[in-house]
Amino acid sequence: MTDDAESTDRTDSRDAVRLTAYVHGHVQGVGFRWWTRSRALELGLVGYAANQSDGRVCVVAQGPADAVRALVAFLRSDATPGHVDLVVDSYAAPRAGVTGFVEK
Repeated sequence: MTDDAESTDRTDSRDAVRLTAYVHGHVQGVGFRWWTRSRALELGLVGYAANQSDGRVCVVAQGPADAVRALVAFLRSDATPGHVDLVVDSYAAPRAGVTGFVEK
């Protein structure tokens, strides 16, 4: 027997989502955007990683929900270049026409 109420409350891992994550810490000038791009491409995601004037990096990535969650886990891991203090993430419906993953 399946729990239909539970399954409708969760995003299916195959459903596409759009992540916007602001990464705080020592994340500029350490290869963080390149590293993020590499992880995103390995996961089959599209989007970008961009330095912000306040020292954060903004990561926008879209693709299957399970791959997006994996990217967020990478961003929060100890494996990143530099040092991540905080990742503030939000999710939305994906946008059409986004291709590749670039560093801005």
